[in-house]
Amino acid sequence: MAEHGAHLTAASASDDRPSVFEVVAQDSLMSALRPALQHVAKVLAESNPGRYGFLWRWFDEIYTLLDLLLQQHFLSQFSASFSENFYGLKRIAVGDSKGLHQLASAGLPKKEHWKSILLLVLIPYLKTKLEKLVSSLREEDEYAIHPPSSSWKRFYRAFLAAYPFVNMAWEGWFLSQQLCYILGKAQHHSPLLALAGVRLVRLTAEDIQVLEQKLAAATASQQPAHSIKEQVQSAVKKALGGVALSLSTSLSVGVFFLQFLDWWYSSENQETIKSLTALPTPPPPVHLDHGTGSPLVPKLKTVCPLCRKIRANDTVLSTSGFVFCYRCVYTYVKSHQRCPITGYATELQHLVKLYSPES
Repeated sequence: MAEHGAHLTAASASDDRPSVFEVVAQDSLMSALRPALQHVAKVLAESNPGRYGFLWRWFDEIYTLLDLLLQQHFLSQFSASFSENFYGLKRIAVGDSKGLHQLASAGLPKKEHWKSILLLVLIPYLKTKLEKLVSSLREEDEYAIHPPSSSWKRFYRAFLAAYPFVNMAWEGWFLSQQLCYILGKAQHHSPLLALAGVRLVRLTAEDIQVLEQKLAAATASQQPAHSIKEQVQSAVKKALGGVALSLSTSLSVGVFFLQFLDWWYSSENQETIKSLTALPTPPPPVHLDHGTGSPLVPKLKTVCPLCRKIRANDTVLSTSGFVFCYRCVYTYVKSHQRCPITGYATELQHLVKLYSPES
């Protein structure tokens, strides 16, 4: 049985098809990259909300733009995405009789190239946005003030009920495709490759040699531009190439560190992290040290800092510890994603209702 399993997951020396371990490893590389960069953006936003808060608010869009530049560079130069090239793989068009002999430096056909860009960049972005929408709708269902019989509430309750089944079908599609790939019944380990009309093969020795020669020739053939138009085009090309090269180089160097961060901040490891990184309570923000007469904090402890009235339905922000009216702080956090007093990055799940013994 073990020999049969090893035969299924291994590839022969003459087979250009990568093993399942190689394709799963390159998939996990990109899935580990996003949460690591997201944690960096969150740390920067919490340390200085005024300067770096936009990194957290617009992280999905910024990451998608950087991902677009990165994937465009690698697909144009190496006929592969960043993670595929890192593991020595390239893409060839399905049904192309010359595909096996086509060098990676030649690039993909235009149709397959743009389909690959679309599926590599747009699908993860839309999936992330959909997951955030589902999370926000669940919070609305629990905390928002809507009549139980409103049509809007019925609609998004139906959506929330259907989403787990849709997500299960999506993940099952990918799992069945991987099983078919392991058993040799499919050319692709991912349905997205089939939709793009490409398949993965290993880089050949000729591919590597030609790529090295191309890089050396590009470095040696740099000539100064004469006209203003040529200078502008050369500057733009160098800037885009420099951004893509710096991204690819930094990611290649830090890939193992990013995978370590993914393990470190995984949900299974959180209890261990809490015990190892138990720190004392941080000091209050600097602008609150000038005394209790700050215009942001009312002198009377039962007054809401936002509406300046006696609090109704007390709610505390777990990120800062300040107490507000539920309606006031819910509306503010939903609009600004930060604490109104400290400026700390905050989300709706950080709202905690307070109940007195009398209630």
